[in-house]
Amino acid sequence: MNLSRKKELAARALGIGKNRIIFADSRKNEIKEAITKQDIRDLKNDGAIAIREIKGRRKKFGGKKRNPGSIRKKVNKRKKEYINAARKQRKYALGMKKEGKIGRKEHKEIRKKIRNRFFRSKSHLKEVIK
Repeated sequence: MNLSRKKELAARALGIGKNRIIFADSRKNEIKEAITKQDIRDLKNDGAIAIREIKGRRKKFGGKKRNPGSIRKKVNKRKKEYINAARKQRKYALGMKKEGKIGRKEHKEIRKKIRNRFFRSKSHLKEVIK
């Protein structure tokens, strides 16, 4: 009695490989009558179909190592701090230019220094301008 198609059906129904399915010799007639996935599941619960254990060894992979390249959060935080500081400083520099306290060239130089993180904060920028 060839039950290879039933083995394929059982493999799909149980989510395992064909080689792991074992049919009980005494209940092959019942297995032959099974035509749906639910029939196969019922036969497995009754003990007509058994599942062989997985053979071979499983490779264990090491956990992800923590190094500067895998740490992402700090970079984003640093960037946000830079953006906030730079916006404050640029706004202040623009206000000084509009008031006429600094000229166009000075304003351009200050903008370059802001971009290069020359100023630690807005108060540091104020000190340098005075």
